[in-house]
Amino acid sequence: MAKQRLQSAAATLTSRYPSHERPLAVPPPGSGLKPVLGTYGFPVLGHVLSTLADPLEFARERYRKYGPVWWAGGVGFRVASLMGPEALEAAWINKDKAFSSTRGWAPVIGPFFHRGIMLLDFDEHRDHRRIMQQAFTRTALEGYLDLMRPGIARTVTSWPSAQRFSFYPSVKRLLLDQSAEVFVGASIGAESDQLSADFHATVLGGQAIVRADVPGGAWARGLRARERLERYFGSQLPDRRAGDGTDLFSMLCRSRDEDGERFTDADIVNHMIFLLMAAHDTSAIAIAMLVYELGRNREWQDALREEAVAHANDQITLDALADYPVLDAAFKEILRMYAPAGTLFRQAIKDTEVAGHYIPRNTQVAINVYGSMRLEDWWPNPDQFDPGRFLAGADPSAVHRYAFAPFGGGVHKCIGQHFADMNVKTIMHQMLRHFEWSVPDDYRVQLTWGTGPTPADGLPITLRRLYCRGRPSGIERV
Repeated sequence: MAKQRLQSAAATLTSRYPSHERPLAVPPPGSGLKPVLGTYGFPVLGHVLSTLADPLEFARERYRKYGPVWWAGGVGFRVASLMGPEALEAAWINKDKAFSSTRGWAPVIGPFFHRGIMLLDFDEHRDHRRIMQQAFTRTALEGYLDLMRPGIARTVTSWPSAQRFSFYPSVKRLLLDQSAEVFVGASIGAESDQLSADFHATVLGGQAIVRADVPGGAWARGLRARERLERYFGSQLPDRRAGDGTDLFSMLCRSRDEDGERFTDADIVNHMIFLLMAAHDTSAIAIAMLVYELGRNREWQDALREEAVAHANDQITLDALADYPVLDAAFKEILRMYAPAGTLFRQAIKDTEVAGHYIPRNTQVAINVYGSMRLEDWWPNPDQFDPGRFLAGADPSAVHRYAFAPFGGGVHKCIGQHFADMNVKTIMHQMLRHFEWSVPDDYRVQLTWGTGPTPADGLPITLRRLYCRGRPSGIERV
């Protein structure tokens, strides 16, 4: 919390620096394109501190001033930001192949997650995705769910009733353990603990402000953790290729596309490190923010619990998840409000345009998913938690197909979307049946910026265990 207060104070100070508005570049004569306008901000740092302190309000203020395409300075870069469904669609569809994911992510998380599926481009990305898709078929997902259910039930039901239960680190630990067990096939214990610690350090490395290999710093710890993960996965590869395990690691080792092509050893190591980050970090954000909003909006929590108890199921399957439309709507509303993959990066590798604006070659581009789904232009009362937006046939794609796009779009749309969906819903199903929870009326979660908007205060909730007799009217409180 002290870190957040310091960031906020520093952001207030640096935001007062008189930085002059200027175009990112002058459009070619006769092109009819508009320049991208913006300001660099404070010398060297640019607007980095403002985007860390309150990224949503900073983005919306710039959108109100400049529209869907604008630029801002940050640590030596001039970054063009895209907001709103039209701008997001242009980058994701990438019809003239002007945007590189590899180059966009390189200065952000490249040293920690290089050559992960999200960081590949064009034909290579297509070829890797075809092989990886075999590890995300419906049969594979059912196998992962079979592995997940016991650990979820065991962990969630072990949580205590408490006046101040620190929820975010608790669900983060659950998901880290689950990643080690379900994705890697590692038994809970010392091996799992080390894997979880290394996954966590690698993620934090990619979020470091001081981006240098300085002993003791987050960047350095992340690099060392990445090296340990490489050694671990590399040593396991021969046995996994020869075995018949149903964990994700084993599946990737044996996956082939329709032409029989498979991953190299290095490919598997790189994809595993990236997928483990993507799986646990984004799901932890989504679950935590759903618990937060349900703690503030008790009528919705009660509605979800009534649905969960009416269809109580300890052996929930992919088909059975369709029995929970209110939970589905609440999950979608959380993805809209707190996009776990809040900003996605690209680099323009040739001159191009977005929403009528000229973006020159070599421009770093930020696709602002988080801010886009909180714009009044597309969502009435965008800061209000209202799952009803997604109930009774409501379909935001009728407004624009990219008005709601928490998993991205185009060829880079998240390959793990269905895994995330079943993971979050299975955990929430257990929690709703076994607990009720609340937060004080005046409590507002303190957010920091990681992969997406992340609870900085641990998200303390009042957690109370329930005895469920199988019907909504048969709930007793301990």
